[in-house]
Amino acid sequence: MSGWVGLLVLVAASLGLLWALSVRGPMMHLSVAALLFGSAGYAFLGQPELPSSPRSAEQRQPPIPLTNLRHAFFGQFTPTEHWLVMSESLASRGRTQEAAGILQSAVREHPGDPALWIGLGNALADHAGTLTPASELAFRRAQELAPHYPAPRFFYGLALARSGDPKDALILWRQILAEAPADASWRPFVEDAVAALEGPRRPPQAATGS
Repeated sequence: MSGWVGLLVLVAASLGLLWALSVRGPMMHLSVAALLFGSAGYAFLGQPELPSSPRSAEQRQPPIPLTNLRHAFFGQFTPTEHWLVMSESLASRGRTQEAAGILQSAVREHPGDPALWIGLGNALADHAGTLTPASELAFRRAQELAPHYPAPRFFYGLALARSGDPKDALILWRQILAEAPADASWRPFVEDAVAALEGPRRPPQAATGS
């Protein structure tokens, strides 16, 4: 029930803020409709009846800020950027279930947007502390929508690495680099990710004579 309580508190707080800002008349009606629509989408897809934290605070890794990475692959001014900004803001405050719920509503409204599906995959993995069947499905959907673009595979690799599978993440990222144009704006991000997983390379030791 904690998810339902959180949802109701969020809606009530939003309405209270609107009232405090002297929002009245048609604008208030529009705002209420938007809140109800978002709440309905979250209730339908977000499973608010689930506990808010599948893992303990000690086990869960904090969400990684992905804004710069997302902008490198998709640009900054996209029609659905505001959904991702809201989700990341909630996740940064530890409200990972609400962060995932927002993007579940977003992909329902914009089912053909691969950036939203990638964001949902990340948000679901952040909430669970690891890749789950639901987050895998979101990444797979993103790849179906953009089969020739590296972003779905890159972010899926990042989720793999954070879930304790750096080997498969490296396979994906090296494959992306092998296919990437040398002047791709996002290529340095992939190279840095590969270098981070490979770790510092030791220089070859000089042979010593007998």
